[in-house]
Amino acid sequence: MNKKGPIIVIEDDLDDQMLIDLVFKKMDIENQVLYFADPEEALLYLYDLKEHPFLILSDINMPKLNGMELKEKIYENEALQTKCIPYLFFTTSAEQKMVINAYSKSAQGFFVKPADFDHLHRLIQTIINYWKECHSPEVVL
Repeated sequence: MNKKGPIIVIEDDLDDQMLIDLVFKKMDIENQVLYFADPEEALLYLYDLKEHPFLILSDINMPKLNGMELKEKIYENEALQTKCIPYLFFTTSAEQKMVINAYSKSAQGFFVKPADFDHLHRLIQTIINYWKECHSPEVVL
């Protein structure tokens, strides 16, 4: 895991992107944050990996390719599997079937986006702090 690498946010809702961006700015995070409204563009970026990402925050309900399908494509790609990129679902609801499906595709987390900015800030701060402290295999590009 590259703790200094970019954070990938895959979110088609521009209002949610803006709120997440405000949180990262408030946190004064050192990592670059890259936003993808189109999951297929995110997948192309990940296939091309110029810089190894720190983690991925992905919505589930998106057009063309939903977050579950995207995670499955990443999971099926042997080169991406070995990169140890934490993949976290960050979505509006947590139906039990959806949560089970996410973890069956080797997601490392499933979070419901809070409506309150302060709660959103605390949640993202907790996520970042956890993964910054987590040990994983060294990244080799």
